[in-house]
Amino acid sequence: MAWCWNISPTIPVTGQIHDEVQLDGIYLRGGWCCLIAIAGDQVIGWQWCDTEKSAAWTALLERFPAPRVAVIDGGSGLGSALRRAWPETRIQRCLVHVQRNVRTEITRQPRTKAGRRLRVLSLALTKIGTREEALIWLRALNSWHEANKTFLAERTYRGSGPTPQHVRTGQAWWFTHYRLRRAYNLLARTARERVLFTYLEPEFEGLGISSTTNRIEGGINAGIRRMLRDHRGLPLEHRQRAVEWYLYQRSENPPAPHRLIREEHYKTLTPLTPIAGDEPIGPDELGTATIAEEGLWARSGWGGRP
Repeated sequence: MAWCWNISPTIPVTGQIHDEVQLDGIYLRGGWCCLIAIAGDQVIGWQWCDTEKSAAWTALLERFPAPRVAVIDGGSGLGSALRRAWPETRIQRCLVHVQRNVRTEITRQPRTKAGRRLRVLSLALTKIGTREEALIWLRALNSWHEANKTFLAERTYRGSGPTPQHVRTGQAWWFTHYRLRRAYNLLARTARERVLFTYLEPEFEGLGISSTTNRIEGGINAGIRRMLRDHRGLPLEHRQRAVEWYLYQRSENPPAPHRLIREEHYKTLTPLTPIAGDEPIGPDELGTATIAEEGLWARSGWGGRP
């Protein structure tokens, strides 16, 4: 059955225009990343790369017609690839990932009053279900900034205390509440770019546009991780092939696997049985002596330590 690893499945491109496509990448141990695109519950394509960079995302996106909405987590390289390959497609940032990014900056328990209020605002994102609620949230974010803009503008000068790791050599001053500023700027920027509440836009009413990437994160990616955990020990090439088969089987109406077999899949095998006339490798008999050549010899002390 070893020849079966030679078969690399692919999903044919149908040219169908989807209302929503979710995009995400998953990393494998060994330095490879698989970029995945799904429409609904079906996988429509994938792309292998070393990191989530613009060129790799562009290679994946250019295979398909531009959908109406792309739901993304804000990973590196994807934004520029979307502007290049799908310039007319609207973007919906995953609200759960936005919450996580804010939490990374200000933690679960911010030390300042302003930080605690901003965390409450970020947690409210995933509870918004109407345009009216979205407008209320945007006004609350603007009110937060008006109340705390002086606090955010506070500076610390070199020599007046410990120097944070993010400060560059020779930098004379920095914003005291650097991480709080970053958290607010993330929310303000995504709101300004109109990628927080795309799923509530009137033009997409009735289409069921998602506000998160939970469908690909919890459905496809979680399944891949579970499969690789259950079959841990596979070499990297076999892990890649297993991921491809997992994605292929979750595409829309995949052909039966045996239809993908071609003659060259058999010819690439290395013979596993001895060839007539070959001399046997190794000694006729195996000894039991402890010899240094095999890393076996008497050691003293506990665990080989003197």
